[in-house]
Amino acid sequence: MIFKVCGMKYQDNIEEVQRIGPDWMGFIFYERSPRYVDDPPDLSEVVAKKIGVFVDAEDTFIIKKIKTFQLDGLQFHGIETPEQCDHYRRRNLLVIKSFSVDRNFNFEDTIPYEGHCDYFLFDTKGILPGGTGKSFDWGVLQQYTGQTPFLLSGGIHIDSVDELKSFSHPQWVGIDINSRFEIDPGFKNINLIQKFKYALFG
Repeated sequence: MIFKVCGMKYQDNIEEVQRIGPDWMGFIFYERSPRYVDDPPDLSEVVAKKIGVFVDAEDTFIIKKIKTFQLDGLQFHGIETPEQCDHYRRRNLLVIKSFSVDRNFNFEDTIPYEGHCDYFLFDTKGILPGGTGKSFDWGVLQQYTGQTPFLLSGGIHIDSVDELKSFSHPQWVGIDINSRFEIDPGFKNINLIQKFKYALFG
């Protein structure tokens, strides 16, 4: 099970989270987000895969961030096309396409991306792109019959452990946590993440 901590921002906090042992860390490159990372921290000691989060960004901007942050993968939260996803997969980057889900979500919208992304991420639908800190009814994911593995996101918090343990789907391979494990935007609560990780994974 992939364990991703998203919305990392501050050097010391990144190092503390790294010691917990997440598989992936997410860095947000969307200027309207309070977790936007501008000044690059030193990520040379980060063992976790570094995932850059983008929303309809220009290729020049994305490529600059790939080089500056030595990104291992990209997570797209906008209306990026399957062709754009393919473009970056050919650069040997992990590509994750996010979909905003509510009870009326049409899972056929994922079909054009099959074979063009390494993973999907299902998050709660909000007014703006990106995370909302709120959860959605995970039961709707049983309508997803695609072959692309997915991460579950959207309002996961310390009390989600039992629900996560009871959730099942053949393509579910990971979870993405963010705002519900923060002291301030971009500043993660280390003790809370440790407690959650131990309760869920042992």
